[in-house]
Amino acid sequence: MSAAGEQLPGAGAGSDGRPDAGFAEATVEQVIRRRVSDALGGWYGSLETALPTVAFVVTWLVTDSVRSAVVAAAALLVVLAVVRQLLGGSWRFLGSAVVATALAAFFALRSGQAEDAFLPGIIISALYGVGALVSILARWPLVGFIVAIGDPDFAERPAAWRRDRGLVAVCSRLTWVLVALFTLRIAIMLPIYLAGEVAWLGVAKIGLGWPAYLLAIVVMGMMLATGHTRQTDDGGGADDVTERMLSASLEHEQDEHRER
Repeated sequence: MSAAGEQLPGAGAGSDGRPDAGFAEATVEQVIRRRVSDALGGWYGSLETALPTVAFVVTWLVTDSVRSAVVAAAALLVVLAVVRQLLGGSWRFLGSAVVATALAAFFALRSGQAEDAFLPGIIISALYGVGALVSILARWPLVGFIVAIGDPDFAERPAAWRRDRGLVAVCSRLTWVLVALFTLRIAIMLPIYLAGEVAWLGVAKIGLGWPAYLLAIVVMGMMLATGHTRQTDDGGGADDVTERMLSASLEHEQDEHRER
């Protein structure tokens, strides 16, 4: 493990074009900040997840037809797919939007009630909330998996991150933020759903989507900004997992910079 003040190999550009020593210490908070940032998807990812809901609600308000609203949302997804193909980049968020829209369409068309398009999202939020809470209690915090994917050795040693007690502790605290987010979603959307207020359901879903995620990220960022947790061996041989993840992130950023 790194001693305090030791600089991370892989932080700067060396003579061979690969990163070498130069910039940052591998604190747990530093690694998590980079991984959470990578997971957000940017402004266009936010639009890809929000616009189908807007299309559904607006079309339903204009036509009072669930079928027309579903068709409008699906048509917009096709347009977004074409734009994504032209722009390039990750299809992850558009893929999520396709799955969410398909589930919403199934529920709404099956019942004929527009508000049922929002039922899958409420159920999923409840499942995520319970899952996040259980993950904390089991000491396998959900945020830990998001962070651990950045480990170059994740495929071979997917549980290596749990040997770092500091990483587990910080990720547990951050996962509580997600528990609060999912609880807030249910507390707001379930009463509106039961009241059958479709327009307000649309407003709530959009507002509790990426804007709420952004607020959660701000809270997480404040928590991370004040922490300087070093990697901590649990006695089972922690193997510099934080250093590996930060080094891999820095190398990826520099590779992208050179390609541009």
